[in-house]
Amino acid sequence: MSFPISNNTSQAFPHDKLVAELVSEHARKTPQALALASESQSFTYAELENRANGLANHLQSLGVGADVLVGICLDRSPEVVVAALAVLKAGGAYLPMDPAQPVARLQFMLGDAQLSVLITQRQIAERLGSGDCTVVILDEIDASSTPREPSAVPLTEDNLAYAIYTSGSTGQAKAVQLTYKGLLNLIYWHRRAFSVTPEDRASQVASFGFDAAVWEVWPYLTAGASVHFPDSDTRGSGSTLRDWLVQQRISVSFVPTAMAESLIGLDWPTQASLRFLLTGADVLHQYPSNKLPFVLINNYGPTECTVVATSGAVLPEQAGGERPSIGRPIDNVQVHILDENGEPVPAGDVGELYIGGAGLARGYLNRPEQNAECFVANRFGKLPGERLYRTGDLARYLPDGEIAFVGRADEQIKIRGFRIEPNEIVTALNRHPDVSASAVITRADDGAEKRLIAYVVSSGEQLTRDALQEHLKTYLPDYMVPAVFVKIDSLPLNSSGKLDRIALPVPTAENSLGDHVYVAPRTEVEKQVVVILAELLALEKVGVDDNFFFLGGHSLLGTQLIARIRNAFDVELSLRKVFDSPTAAELSETIEHLLAKEQQISAD
Repeated sequence: MSFPISNNTSQAFPHDKLVAELVSEHARKTPQALALASESQSFTYAELENRANGLANHLQSLGVGADVLVGICLDRSPEVVVAALAVLKAGGAYLPMDPAQPVARLQFMLGDAQLSVLITQRQIAERLGSGDCTVVILDEIDASSTPREPSAVPLTEDNLAYAIYTSGSTGQAKAVQLTYKGLLNLIYWHRRAFSVTPEDRASQVASFGFDAAVWEVWPYLTAGASVHFPDSDTRGSGSTLRDWLVQQRISVSFVPTAMAESLIGLDWPTQASLRFLLTGADVLHQYPSNKLPFVLINNYGPTECTVVATSGAVLPEQAGGERPSIGRPIDNVQVHILDENGEPVPAGDVGELYIGGAGLARGYLNRPEQNAECFVANRFGKLPGERLYRTGDLARYLPDGEIAFVGRADEQIKIRGFRIEPNEIVTALNRHPDVSASAVITRADDGAEKRLIAYVVSSGEQLTRDALQEHLKTYLPDYMVPAVFVKIDSLPLNSSGKLDRIALPVPTAENSLGDHVYVAPRTEVEKQVVVILAELLALEKVGVDDNFFFLGGHSLLGTQLIARIRNAFDVELSLRKVFDSPTAAELSETIEHLLAKEQQISAD
């Protein structure tokens, strides 16, 4: 069987100007055009240019130049983009750090990356500390006071543009170093593939510490378009985000896979400006209907390959067969599906996905052994020194030449678009004084969303789920904290002495750690709410004092919870209310209050 497999993706793109220069061109051509906007803040291209220039001059005075990493730890807003552009203008490379992550993890990044400069806010700096860093408090600098162009720094496409931390298989996160070559290739492919013009209005939805933010910003600012920031409540709710996208006349938007599946299931007005809905970072299971006014684009790409390696439209007429593909290689990227000996597998067979071409990272920062393991010689390349990135993902070619994602070849897992190395969670778990050994896997019972399950060997009789979760939140971001903890006598091993994951018991109410005595529902509303929670979280039962988020809930599941409560009680809760009242008892009390209020209005 011969499938149409091709890596002929060559596409010329300009190399003479880097990102900061491309943005500056639009500041000169259309200074009053809108560049960045949120609910509370907006910048024209002239304002963006002046503020970035002022900060860039200050950064250069601190020694920032070629290949110097500058940390950016700011709340998500247009100011983050100002800071990142300033770093690029100064000649450096930016390293985004999400202030919502645990202090211990942020401090690890500061030390591991050996940052000499950190851009942040006063309240974040007081919580974080600085170590040996020079801290630049963005809200205390009048960046517009020195709007002149910073001193020119000789840079090429081989210099670093940014770095991003990903979960590490050794138990520690690692920084991926990305160059201008990969970033420019991404920008020009993106602009060509989606016909980006200065009239486009794009959304910035992802956390700035997630590499998807890279292509939510730079392809548009280098094209003279505008980038718009929804607030946290808006980006956490499918229907609210849809309404915002329509109201803001967004024409191109990226959203994580779970949110995309929510959005394509909604009704959309025909007058929506959205042309393309881009998604990626997890397995897409659904096809869009032919009633949607936009094209759904599924994308795939590890951080090590500059955000996107393959891309393809998901069309309604393709529904009914396999789940949506991850498309084909983008411009100047090559994909190889190889067997365990590094040989191409027969067309249609499953093999490991290797990626080469313009998007490849320089490598991991200060991780020579991992670089040697993951970035291997490209025996298919035409130039000396070419490399392939070994993704650890399994894939196969479909008859039409597109690529089907199959799963992981190693232990790495993805939940809600986040790449997670279980060993990093295990390392943190084993720091607890009452945990002698642990294992972490993911389960998706009965078609429910995947959940992290932790198995712990412990002599601590009073060990609780709440205590372990609070312990982990000291070291790990929330998305890496397991929802369920199962206490076992010892870790099961196979004949090779390795963990036997198949032998790990299925979590039940009896073997899972809890926090308190189960309290049954007392009112009719509580009875309905605990049933909704149990079904949504795929649990046997939920008590009225159980916390939705401690049971594995998160913002995307929160939107589903809101929808189910709406259907059951005909009341509308906000996502913020779910965060503020996360137990069944508190949710029931809120629902009863809303119902009583509606009855009062009807009586009046």
